[in-house]
Amino acid sequence: AHGNALENLMLNPTLSDLIGGIESVTLSDEEARRRGTQKSVQERKAPPTFDVLIELQTRDRLAVHEDVSSAVDGQLRGRPLPIELRARNAQGEIEIESIVPEPRISAERSGRNLREKDNGLVPENSNGNGRRGKTITSNGHNPVLSNNFGNSSPGNGNSNAAPVPNAALQPLRLYAYGVARNRLMQSARRLHVPASVVDDFSQSDAIVTIKNDYRRRPKLIVDAERRGTPIYVLRANTVSQIENFLIDLYGLEDIVRPDDPYGLAMEETKSAILRVRNGAEYVDLNPQDPDTRRRQHEMARQARLYSESYGDEPERRVRILRAN
Repeated sequence: AHGNALENLMLNPTLSDLIGGIESVTLSDEEARRRGTQKSVQERKAPPTFDVLIELQTRDRLAVHEDVSSAVDGQLRGRPLPIELRARNAQGEIEIESIVPEPRISAERSGRNLREKDNGLVPENSNGNGRRGKTITSNGHNPVLSNNFGNSSPGNGNSNAAPVPNAALQPLRLYAYGVARNRLMQSARRLHVPASVVDDFSQSDAIVTIKNDYRRRPKLIVDAERRGTPIYVLRANTVSQIENFLIDLYGLEDIVRPDDPYGLAMEETKSAILRVRNGAEYVDLNPQDPDTRRRQHEMARQARLYSESYGDEPERRVRILRAN
């Protein structure tokens, strides 16, 4: 099969049969709510032809997908699983590292309604050239909106800006329309991002709403679009959707602060998933609060692994195992 990466196979209607094929399915209301997605999604049709996939990226570098089924499912849901990179250095030694690739197939991960433009993603109310109206700056760039939500027009200069640590980000005022204010504020506190929720949408830097409310085209949404205020559309009013929105908005995927226990817990969970997929019988995670454990269980399910909680509070923790 010809193709540089797993994504090439997934996008090729003929070659996609090698990794099980891709089809559009309609979920039940209950399943869509559980996943936090819209009802129409893309899923893998059948088991892949091969269990393991190796990407020959260069002569001295390759990427290994240990479980093709889970890798494809993760890409389709916008939550790629860690892959193993192997590279030969100048001394001829093999260096191995684990990375989580950027999602390229689906924008379902963050719950936003986005469309592709060139190589970037733009929010719902973009006029097609990436401009949105207001610009929030801290050092001449747009750190809050520069990464996945960045301007994709050529020559802008900050479409490839690296995520800025939380402390360097200027506070962002959000107006919640159809999104639970308490969930939004709790998620911002948990992620340690300088986002606040305002009562007057005219004083906001951006509006956060859900798909159903956006489609109804209320006056507030229409007025916001006329003003050029960014509008971010979540698929559902769930904690995971809100957290993923804030993570993408502030470019937190590659930033883990030492004083951020939630971020550290997420990194620990990713590492545990990789260890179990590479042969470990099980991995015990550090004790966490109920909300964090719930997110850890969700990550294990998405990786097609089994998880269980055990122990008494405050020492209760999650164990991740291979699914039988």
